[in-house]
Amino acid sequence: MLKSRIKGLIELSDYDRYKIREIMDVSENTLSNWCTGKSIPSLEKAFKLSRLLGVTVEDLYHYTDD
Repeated sequence: MLKSRIKGLIELSDYDRYKIREIMDVSENTLSNWCTGKSIPSLEKAFKLSRLLGVTVEDLYHYTDD
């Protein structure tokens, strides 16, 4: 199971959610779903988000065997 770390990474970044949405060209609903794990970004969006946040794509999620 993948557990999203996106919300925490955004909180640690220099960007607010509005700016992230603007740069990523996604809706609040989409970003919220990524943060809660209801959906995951496409591979292209994941790479763009990870670069924006200064982390690796792997850092966006934590994998558990649940």
